[in-house]
Amino acid sequence: MLWVLFTATLVSLAVATLIIRQSFAQDVVHSGPQQVHRHRVSRVGGIALVTGWVVGLGVAIFSNDQPWLNVLLWWLCVLPVFAVGLLEDMTHKISPPWRLLAAGVSAMLATWLLGAILPRLDLPLIDTALASWPLLALALTWFAMAGVSHAFNIIDGYNGLSGMVALLVLGALGYVAFKVHDIELMLVCLASIGAALGFLAWNYPRGLIFAGDGGAYFLGFIVALIAVLLVQRHAEVSAWFPLLLVIYPVWETVFSIYRRRASGRAAVMPDALHLHQMIYRRLVLWMVGSREARHLIERNAMTSPYLWGVAALSIVPAVFFWQSTPILISFCLLFVMFYLWLYRRLVRFRAPKWLITRSDSTNRN
Repeated sequence: MLWVLFTATLVSLAVATLIIRQSFAQDVVHSGPQQVHRHRVSRVGGIALVTGWVVGLGVAIFSNDQPWLNVLLWWLCVLPVFAVGLLEDMTHKISPPWRLLAAGVSAMLATWLLGAILPRLDLPLIDTALASWPLLALALTWFAMAGVSHAFNIIDGYNGLSGMVALLVLGALGYVAFKVHDIELMLVCLASIGAALGFLAWNYPRGLIFAGDGGAYFLGFIVALIAVLLVQRHAEVSAWFPLLLVIYPVWETVFSIYRRRASGRAAVMPDALHLHQMIYRRLVLWMVGSREARHLIERNAMTSPYLWGVAALSIVPAVFFWQSTPILISFCLLFVMFYLWLYRRLVRFRAPKWLITRSDSTNRN
């Protein structure tokens, strides 16, 4: 099975290298609220991710004698959300509602081709409703998968951020798939992890290639699809296990919608007030004011580990308590409380001093 991981990593790395060396690089310098780079970077890194993933799954069929692993069906499910995201990366003309619609189409295909339906939330009244009204279960499944796909795109703001979070989540899903002896899902996790590793080799820390919307939506959708199938196939896996795994990007999305609506703005309007951007401005005080590309890259790269730690606060307990719904729900609530506490401290310029990273030039100022 390690051949799946090795192949996906090698192919993803090779394709990413080819993209960097070719003439696909696009100018990412713009006046938008989320701009942090000052150099040209290719935004089609999703091609490397998907290529590594597909080839990795192909190797799984031949090296592990798994003819039942139908790579074509998985690829057809991924295609709409990836293709529309990639089109946005190349044209910058695809609005968030259209990308969400593409994620919904991919979710529908997953239900049709792979039978992916979220049958329960391990809450008695809701589970009864889902069993009584199958259309409600379908709607919940499609909403959850599209929402998680979009959530990973929301946190794709700094070098290595969404890629590493996806890597941690996929590792946790792969571990539980191994525990419940679901070879298919474990192989898909390994192929996804390998693809992410090959991409991250160039994405972090220098940001030589970006995942773009295509890559971020792909990672989010794969995470969501594996999670739905894991809960559906194995009654011992709590439905709150995958939710706790992705509570950081999901809550970031929910809170962003609330924050924008509360200030009278459209829910899909981009801004520079996400948690990762607040951390960049309030905690990573490294070469503040410098416009040199290398200083911007260094400060960018120093931001992501903060968010990896935030994500780990939910991923670690999820791995330990993947069968216990009450404990998982408790950790979800604790995470939301921690997020709100940290965000409030950052907004009010009251960040804990021990979290602040400074440079000598900042201290002199």
